[in-house]
Amino acid sequence: METKGIFLNGKFVIKERVLPLYSPYNGKLIANISMADEEDVKEAIAGAQEAFGIMKHMPAYKKAEILFEVARILRSRKEELAQLLALEAGKPIRTARTEIDRTITTYYFAGEEAKRIYGETIPMDAAEGGENRLGFTWREPLGVVAAITPFNFPFNLVAHKLGPAFAAGNTVVLKPAGQTPLSAYRIAEIFQEAGLPDGALSVITGSGRELSNALLMDERVKKITFTGSASVGKLIKEKAGLRKVTLELGSNSGLIVEPDVPLEKVIPRCVEGAFAFAGQVCISLQRLYVHEEIYEEFCQQFIEKARQLKVGDPLDETTDVSAMINSEEAERIESWVKEAVEQGATIGLGGTREDSVFAPTVLLNVTNDMAVSCQEAFAPVVSIVPYKGIDEAIDMVNDSVYGLNVAIYTESITKAFHAARKFETGGVVINDIPTFRVDHMPYGGVKESGYGREGIKYAVEEMTDLKFITVKTTF
Repeated sequence: METKGIFLNGKFVIKERVLPLYSPYNGKLIANISMADEEDVKEAIAGAQEAFGIMKHMPAYKKAEILFEVARILRSRKEELAQLLALEAGKPIRTARTEIDRTITTYYFAGEEAKRIYGETIPMDAAEGGENRLGFTWREPLGVVAAITPFNFPFNLVAHKLGPAFAAGNTVVLKPAGQTPLSAYRIAEIFQEAGLPDGALSVITGSGRELSNALLMDERVKKITFTGSASVGKLIKEKAGLRKVTLELGSNSGLIVEPDVPLEKVIPRCVEGAFAFAGQVCISLQRLYVHEEIYEEFCQQFIEKARQLKVGDPLDETTDVSAMINSEEAERIESWVKEAVEQGATIGLGGTREDSVFAPTVLLNVTNDMAVSCQEAFAPVVSIVPYKGIDEAIDMVNDSVYGLNVAIYTESITKAFHAARKFETGGVVINDIPTFRVDHMPYGGVKESGYGREGIKYAVEEMTDLKFITVKTTF
């Protein structure tokens, strides 16, 4: 079985310690993954610090060319990369192709953004004493960025960190999720092929617990960007001190469905939002609040539509839902569902597990204090709850420690903006599911969903410092 080395300053280095990587769907061994140690992390940071001397002076057009070339290579190898995603992440192949398409778009956006990192002029004479002075700003790269990424979008969420970092002129030490190192290695190879200087990107794999202090507490690291759980995000924030941090954390996204919308158009989108990639999406639709006038009809149609989903091999072109990332996660959500039933919930569909595959599950009679509602399920489980009035529904959506994306379906513009004003969240989607995201929009949360924003333009701002310059034009 092939052993993959860590990608360190432009070279793959095979380590003595390795970690076996298994397929989430069938448990077969895919590869042995080298485990980095603290010295490897220090070497990666040193290389990134050295390469920053090149990146910070690289002209904008050259950074754009590298990012555009990465996008071109991705497009030429789309099927190969989608197959890799299906293999290591258990992502259904059609969904995997969509992720590669989005990744291509993300790098194109990053290339475009590299050429428009603007400053602004300041009207100095707007204040007394500012006469005969010119004031303006520009943005400067920070230096070494530590990027820690999750398993669920191992190409596109990595792109949301690498793309803006390189567009701004930074360098990156990337720590990918343990289950999806192969995609990170592959993107490192592609960046090297595209002309990125050696050292500007290193990929270290291994135990996050072993490597975290070396990666996060090194003062040469000027920015930490993390996507993952709220509990880990809090630990990262404690270690970051005054350095810049972007945290994309948990969610239990809610959606309100008003009685004036066409169910035949709404329900297919809701099913997609709840069960895409087995619900392992940060903004997966987890809580559905449906007006009591249409509740029974909605539940019936939703369950029937969800029942039609095909569960199986991620490499099968007809598969809609496949395995969760590992059997431990499937066992966790199984226990949550059993607990909810013991507390009074009923199962409208699913609720069964076979190894790492958890069937698409619909829960009824759920209350907001049940784990399947108030915590992040990150699984193919959705609850459907009735409500009487719009403010009651908004209050139930807001009754959460999270606030990433939420949504409302309604034909009333008044209700839509009323809800948008009252939602306690980073993003509001009107007349679509909260799972909706395009890659240039500002994306991030409030409360325990974290802080900071991704979406290339906004991430570039997070990965640069603003410098102000003023010139007195007369002596």
